[in-house]
Amino acid sequence: MNITYQIFPDRFSRSIPTEQKWLLNIPLEDWNTTPTFHGYKGGNLWGIIEKLDYLQDLGINAIYLNPIFTSASNHRYHTLDYYQIDPLLGGEEAFTNLLKEAHHRKIKLILDGTFNHASRGFYFFNDILENGQNSPWLDWFKITGWPISPYDNSRPANYASWCDLRALPEFNTNNSGVREYIMRIGEYWIKRGADGWRLDSADYIKTPGFWQEFRERIKAINPEAYIVGEIPMNATEWLDGTQFDGVSSLPFLNATTAFIVGDRQVKGHFAEYAPPPPADAAKYGEEINQLLQLYPWEIQLTQLNGINNHDTARFIDVAGGDRPSLYLATLLLFTFPGAPCIYYGDEVGLTGGYDPDCRKGFPDKKQWDQDILEYHRQLIKLRHNYAALKIGEYQTLFAQGQVYIFARILLKEVLIIAVNAGNETAEVSIQTSWRSQPHQVLLTYGYGTVNWNNEAAQPSLNFALTPRSGLILG
Repeated sequence: MNITYQIFPDRFSRSIPTEQKWLLNIPLEDWNTTPTFHGYKGGNLWGIIEKLDYLQDLGINAIYLNPIFTSASNHRYHTLDYYQIDPLLGGEEAFTNLLKEAHHRKIKLILDGTFNHASRGFYFFNDILENGQNSPWLDWFKITGWPISPYDNSRPANYASWCDLRALPEFNTNNSGVREYIMRIGEYWIKRGADGWRLDSADYIKTPGFWQEFRERIKAINPEAYIVGEIPMNATEWLDGTQFDGVSSLPFLNATTAFIVGDRQVKGHFAEYAPPPPADAAKYGEEINQLLQLYPWEIQLTQLNGINNHDTARFIDVAGGDRPSLYLATLLLFTFPGAPCIYYGDEVGLTGGYDPDCRKGFPDKKQWDQDILEYHRQLIKLRHNYAALKIGEYQTLFAQGQVYIFARILLKEVLIIAVNAGNETAEVSIQTSWRSQPHQVLLTYGYGTVNWNNEAAQPSLNFALTPRSGLILG
């Protein structure tokens, strides 16, 4: 599976080619100041192109871009035109070049599709604002009364919007015209060369057969296109093989935070929710194995997993700056079934609290945490080199106290991952029965040792794990 890198385009990198020098005269927020809800820092697709060699060297083979279509917001979830690349991002020329250069490096490009809602400035909705009940597009949205009020919060909005945010009027996907419009957008960008769609707020679209048709039409163009839906929790009804290839969800994030950070959490990932209660290894193992039993194994391998994203406080901030928590959570991410996703900057130690602080500008190289970066490089290299980490069986071997040990097994290839999330040294012995025994330490964090006892009737591995440590055997 791919190693995916999520980029928030306005904050990753900025470069202005000669032919677009007019972009140099646009007033922007300072790159290194705290981001605001409405300010632009001016990151663009040209800047991403300049950093493709860095991403390739890191081992990235897929990029997931937050929305890039024309929009009146720095996050671009307020879509104005689904067929145009935002001019501040470099427009059509920049996108064409990004596709070419990414594919030249064998890096796939996944676009963010916001199809539950558009924006107040979206042409079809704007026509309603201008022409009222005479607009031909009334049934494209969920108008509930008159007059509609897109800006004045003292009056009823009189139309449905995502999470009651007036800036985001919801599409009426039961309308055949709306449905066909969205299907054609999906097809258009796949025909242009995009490698898949990440579908924002996918569970909000309830129209029967909608996502089934979307899949059929996308796969007819590119059977290998990756379709991943944003579904916060249990996604069983969307992962029946007729809709999404995978989902981006929270159970892995929540379980890993509860176990690795525990009572050191200084905040939750979301401002509106309390942090998950601390969990010991037994609880973590129970939740992880329940998660792995939710979907067929082939679908488990296509889930998009992460430890934070553009909507959450960064993991290091949730842990109050505790570096061991970040290292151990990252270890669990890269050894878990599915597609690990790095949120831009995590690999160099970028911090950030709640939105918009989690969307800071990517730092200059002199500000990178080289130790964290090297750790990511090692994990990505192991992920590429060992098929067991990509598609191997997941088997819990030990889960007591704060020590969790599991194996990834593929035929004769066996890797064992051991984590001590506690504050005390732990000594653990586990019996093994594999024909091909792990024989070397591939990676360590903290100080962890292991002794092999192959002389006994039942071979065993004896671990000595210092507090907040982890290792991989292979």
